[in-house]
Amino acid sequence: MLIHVLLFLLGFALLIKGGDWFVDAASSVAHRFHMPELLIGATVVSIGTTLPEVMVSAQGALVGSGAIAFGNAVGSVICNTSLIAAITLLARPAPVERGTLVLPTASFFIAAAFYCGTAYATGRFTRVTGVVLLAMFIVYMVVTVLRMKASPVPEDGEAEAAPETSLAHDVAMLVVGALVIAVGARLLVDNAQVIAKALGVPESVIALTLVALGTSLPELVTAITSILKGHGALSLGNVIGANLFNLVLVSGVATAICPFDLSSASATSLTVDIPLMLAVMLVMTVPPLVTGKLRRWQGAVLLCAYIGYCAFQFFIA
Repeated sequence: MLIHVLLFLLGFALLIKGGDWFVDAASSVAHRFHMPELLIGATVVSIGTTLPEVMVSAQGALVGSGAIAFGNAVGSVICNTSLIAAITLLARPAPVERGTLVLPTASFFIAAAFYCGTAYATGRFTRVTGVVLLAMFIVYMVVTVLRMKASPVPEDGEAEAAPETSLAHDVAMLVVGALVIAVGARLLVDNAQVIAKALGVPESVIALTLVALGTSLPELVTAITSILKGHGALSLGNVIGANLFNLVLVSGVATAICPFDLSSASATSLTVDIPLMLAVMLVMTVPPLVTGKLRRWQGAVLLCAYIGYCAFQFFIA
């Protein structure tokens, strides 16, 4: 049992480090070709921080584990919102520009409407569902790229230092980062299943809590960095973007590889997990969209929701 716990923790570490290398290398490549900083954050960095969830869900799907694939996507949204965003809001709430939140927030809820409609109407995520979700991801990325290119780049901070590494080094680190993430994801999935079985806990519970928390650590690091630099609103945008990618990219990849029935994921998927996912997103996004401000009470409510959810999963479900 101890060896599986150690391998599980090693999987965490590899996911974090692999994601770090991937994001750094991708950002360096983007700077090398003079892509705007905002465009880098909206595309490369967002995908990079979501890559652990993609790899974990893909690995779970490849071994026929629909519970891990589904649970990790929904659990990561809940974790990103009610833990990571909550920490940001409690530490340093800040004014936000409502216009910047409209596109990612609207895109999330459009994707969530399709996601939930499929879940409640059919109870099954087919390969077609996966393709539609991936198509939503592509459309969102295209719209985001076009929007960023159409926006004027601020003069301040426009000058960029020459990359300190070669293009060959950056490409190599992209590959190494992806491989490290893949290995970490496999360790995480395999040992999460073993630990769940040994403890008599359903694997969906592990996916919705521990695995989701582990694969959300890149977002947590981003949030903490944003707090330290006084950019709480930036962290909020990253969380919303990562949540969208969890629905359309993470779930899309997993479902396209291995369709599954929700009955195999969790008995509480439709009654607890999905409703809570939508509820915490509403708590996080509606107030700033209406008032243009983030509030500490949002963080308190979200954090309480996460604590209660974890307690429910481990002691009641």
